[in-house]
Amino acid sequence: MLTDILQDWDINKGNIKARLVLLLFRCAYLVRHSNKLVLIIGLPFLIFYRVAVEWILGIELPWNLTLGKNARVFHGMGLVVNDQVKIGNNVTLRHTTTIGVKETAEFGSVLVPVIGNNVDIGAHVVILGAVTIGDNAVIGAGTIVVKDVPAGSVVVGNPARILNRVE
Repeated sequence: MLTDILQDWDINKGNIKARLVLLLFRCAYLVRHSNKLVLIIGLPFLIFYRVAVEWILGIELPWNLTLGKNARVFHGMGLVVNDQVKIGNNVTLRHTTTIGVKETAEFGSVLVPVIGNNVDIGAHVVILGAVTIGDNAVIGAGTIVVKDVPAGSVVVGNPARILNRVE
């Protein structure tokens, strides 16, 4: 269990804020996904997490979020990730980035992004809706992603366009 909580520690070496946020996130995730007794006992911690990380530090990483191993967070301020998003391993997230849903009024469904492994997401990026970001993709700063990004692609712009393919 300690390895689960500290899985992001080494990759964020030298970044105490990211280490703290991800440590608290992993603990909150474990509390939230434990049995009812642990959840009741851990409720004050979940409240602390919400206040400390979301309200004070300005980083919205909901405890229901599926976040793979070795996540990296640079700066983090203004980072907003919807709790239904799926994020793979070795992903880098930067400040003022939004990864969110698109709701369809006609069907009442919620469409969420799925982000693969080894994805590098730049600052000020917006990823919305039922998009898939392939493994080893790089999303340039300020990019708006509303369509799928193939694996190994470098995308930039608004709307996102493929700049390069890294094979």
